[in-house]
Amino acid sequence: MNVAVRYFTRAGNTKKLAEAVGAAAGVPALPVSEALREPADLLFLGGALYGFDIDAPLKDFIRGLTPETARKAAVFSTTAIVPSAYPQIKKLLDAQGIPVAAQNFHSFGKFGPLHGSRPDANDCEKAGAFAREVLAACGE
Repeated sequence: MNVAVRYFTRAGNTKKLAEAVGAAAGVPALPVSEALREPADLLFLGGALYGFDIDAPLKDFIRGLTPETARKAAVFSTTAIVPSAYPQIKKLLDAQGIPVAAQNFHSFGKFGPLHGSRPDANDCEKAGAFAREVLAACGE
């Protein structure tokens, strides 16, 4: 199974989770500015909410995907206030015809005085466990 990890981050919160997901999946975590080099059977895709929406670079990356380039996606995210960026990311992936795993992972991210040093080591361990669970569900 060909697995890829892509993410968009401003403050580095989502990058921390992406690196944990990539380590668990045995692949590098790359920013969305790095196109998929080959079709992914499973794409772990991470993002965050900024002003209650995902950022333009992540939207553009998703709009460039097809069911042939990403056969299935699994979403992870960071936010400061709301529970997850999953609904916004899933909506765009659905519009591209890409199936999205029901399993998703979310961590609060540091934002000004909110959430201290999160995502922390515990959050990253949970992100890795999420990746392993998704891979197991896909038969990997």
